[in-house]
Amino acid sequence: MNAKYAQHRLIIWFTRAWNVLGAVNIRAKILGIVLGLVVLMGVAATIEVRLLLERTLTSQIYERSVAVGRDLAARATDLVLMQDYYGLFRLLRDTQINNPDVRYAFIIDSEGTIVAHTFGRGFPVGLRDANTVTAQEHHRSILLTTDEGDIWDTAVPIFDGRAGIARVGLSLAAREQTVTAVTGQLLLTTFMVAAIGITAAAFLTWILTRPILQLVELTKAVAQGDFSQRARRWADDEIGALTDAFNAMSEALAQAERERHEREQMRTQYVAQIITAQEEERKRIARELHDSTSQALTSLLVGLRSLADRYRLPDLKQQVDDLRGIVGQVLNDLHVLARQLRPSVLDDLGLAAALQRYVADCRARSKLTIDLALIGLDNVRLMPVVETALYRIVQEALTNVIRHAHATTASVVIERRSDRIRAIIEDDGCGFDPDTTHGDGHLGLNGIRERAELLNGQLIIESAPGHGTTLYVEIPLPPTSEDCDEPHFTG
Repeated sequence: MNAKYAQHRLIIWFTRAWNVLGAVNIRAKILGIVLGLVVLMGVAATIEVRLLLERTLTSQIYERSVAVGRDLAARATDLVLMQDYYGLFRLLRDTQINNPDVRYAFIIDSEGTIVAHTFGRGFPVGLRDANTVTAQEHHRSILLTTDEGDIWDTAVPIFDGRAGIARVGLSLAAREQTVTAVTGQLLLTTFMVAAIGITAAAFLTWILTRPILQLVELTKAVAQGDFSQRARRWADDEIGALTDAFNAMSEALAQAERERHEREQMRTQYVAQIITAQEEERKRIARELHDSTSQALTSLLVGLRSLADRYRLPDLKQQVDDLRGIVGQVLNDLHVLARQLRPSVLDDLGLAAALQRYVADCRARSKLTIDLALIGLDNVRLMPVVETALYRIVQEALTNVIRHAHATTASVVIERRSDRIRAIIEDDGCGFDPDTTHGDGHLGLNGIRERAELLNGQLIIESAPGHGTTLYVEIPLPPTSEDCDEPHFTG
């Protein structure tokens, strides 16, 4: 359990570290790598040289300590045997003068008495017994740690130990000074190399990252739809290959965009032709109804009036009046149908006037209260196909409300923006389940959806049984300089 917890914590820390490192830009990463390597190598070299220098200097001081001790023992033999203590003192003093790193020197006779030393008035307690040597030994050296630092203490027997012992102590302060000086020089060199390395790395990263940053900026431009951007090839390396791949991608995207634009133009022309054909057919049917069927019904009314005037029979007159009423109602319905098939006001005055006329007719034909809001359509004409599609969408939507929704109020909002136009038709009727609108029982809604999709628009239906219905229709428009945010209400 503990192993799994430790592994989980390790993964968490690794993920956090990776997230932090991943957020650093590539220039900082390269500079960090160069600086880290230089510092690591510099510190490692400094430590290695310091240790090696300490060992070498310690060994040298040890050898000098033995040499000085052997020399002192050889030169002190006669003086000790003759008990020339003044000569011994001068010998110790000369030895210390000629060897600046000799911290002290003293002579012990065969009785164990210190007969000469370089400490002046006081001899350190315990120093005499800190190191000793037997007659059979060549010398004995130990490393003493004192308040003045480390000292190599060497004891050498005089005249095979029969005349006493010569002791010298060589300070390692010179070693410490040398090691400190070399360490400082190495650290200074490391700092200079790091500065040079960072400068060189900064220049190299600038060379490396400049084309990458250029590709980033060009990629943003391509993402915004500007496929004319091309990157400059800086070198024949991997970045150069990436630049070629980016340029090839931009060219492919530009070609695809040109083809898409051509297809869109063809689709727009096709849609315009479809809508134009539909509207022309509606015009033809409306003219046929007005010119042929309306005239026939009008002739029938005239004939019924003549029949009633010719035969003044009460029963016949009543039947003729009933037939005339039916024919008149049919004629009125025919006129309304003809106007709905293709209102002339849509061609003459535009979408706003046509919708106002149609909403007024709907109010007159039903008990429905309808609010109409037109935003951004004052004195503005849209493309004919867009005006026709929006008119038909509103027409179909209000027809469904009147026939099926059992609503008391409805609202129509048409809002035009610079790049799109939105229609919102809402009622407080019985509502329905939007998931069931794709069957044959919802031809009106399917027609609205098809008209919107023909113009690259979309239909969103919000409804629920008992909660009314809201239709959102949005159709894209080509950019225009005109814009109007003040709504115009009628009703």
